[in-house]
Amino acid sequence: MATIAPLAEAVAQVVRDGDTVAFEGFTHLIPFAAGHEVIRQGRRGLTLVRMTPDVLYDQLIGAGCARKLVFSWGGNPGVGSLHRFRDAVQHGWPRPLELEEHSHAGMANRYVAAASGLPFAVLRGYTGTDLPAQTANIASVTCPFTGEVLTAVAALELDAAVVHAQRADRHGNVQLWGITGVQKEAVLAATRSLVTVEEVVDELEPRPGAVVLPSWVVDYVAEVPGGAHPSYAHDYSVRDNDFYVAWDAISRDRDEFAQWLESIA
Repeated sequence: MATIAPLAEAVAQVVRDGDTVAFEGFTHLIPFAAGHEVIRQGRRGLTLVRMTPDVLYDQLIGAGCARKLVFSWGGNPGVGSLHRFRDAVQHGWPRPLELEEHSHAGMANRYVAAASGLPFAVLRGYTGTDLPAQTANIASVTCPFTGEVLTAVAALELDAAVVHAQRADRHGNVQLWGITGVQKEAVLAATRSLVTVEEVVDELEPRPGAVVLPSWVVDYVAEVPGGAHPSYAHDYSVRDNDFYVAWDAISRDRDEFAQWLESIA
């Protein structure tokens, strides 16, 4: 049964120093509020996992929370680069950042394997790239039935997963809809999980196409209206495009970024 708790308490219980943690969301439902609480609590040594790390991961990296990033694409959507990410990779500021890069398909399959309790997933992919040479988590495997050489990717072993959703009921069952990515798989793959939600309601109303995470797979739920800002929550808020544009200038300069950090303290 999920525990409904304030955000600070939930983050303290779910995200710990040295964890491998995914803050997942795709276009919308990105758990910014939870990520900012991780920064405030001063988490260190995190291995951050995300299919599409964007501004939230730039913030976490710039705040010194991360030691490694496992990902398949990174950028400020519609704007450009992640400059705190680049500074960490190119100059080791505020600390060096180890990278493990995959394809989108590879990352999705790694999540699915972990969510299914399997040690690895098999796909046709990575052909013609040098990514397999960069990590031990990609290998070739021969199909025992056809002899075809395929690619195997190791399951993602997550200590924690953090996602945002539209609703939860008072028992901790979670409902999300709109554009969904791998939030369900991330929660199922993780040892501990936190879902921030726009609202807690007495009863979840059925919605076509909605994903429901039952309370028995969620450890903590925190009610955080606007918790996806500057991304959005479908049917609850709109994307703050101006913030994404403004972030480019903030993230380019270490002093400007330091001032932003102070603003969320």
